[in-house]
Amino acid sequence: MTPSPIRFATIHDLEALASLFNQYRQFYEQTPDIALAKNFISERLNKQDSVIFVAENQEQKLIGFCQIYPSFCSVIAAKIGVLYDLFVDSAARKTGAGRALMLAAHEYSANNGYARLDLSTAKNNHAAQALYESLGWERDEVFYAYSKTF
Repeated sequence: MTPSPIRFATIHDLEALASLFNQYRQFYEQTPDIALAKNFISERLNKQDSVIFVAENQEQKLIGFCQIYPSFCSVIAAKIGVLYDLFVDSAARKTGAGRALMLAAHEYSANNGYARLDLSTAKNNHAAQALYESLGWERDEVFYAYSKTF
């Protein structure tokens, strides 16, 4: 299998990337909303407050993406990244695109002074968990994650 070409997303990718992002949200049981997806991705690209990598197939069609948000960890007093989104179109799964996106995220983070990357995934997303663990990620067995919706 030929690795998917990975590159930084640009505003020219907005339509295709918003479509993938909309599918990603649906994977996590959110109501489809292409306008919301397009607006969210447009803001990230225009404000440059995240890093978005895209994977392309041989026809240069976007087949996946990952998004990293810069953050900090007070405990280690260092810059970290939060790899919040990783998605590959269902038709392109098992092609190595997810792995290629993760490796691009690793390289970017190491080259930009991040002490680590953090991510979370659904407990039943076993395919993603297998990918992460195959790349050396370790499951946190010490801390619970909490959130509060406003």
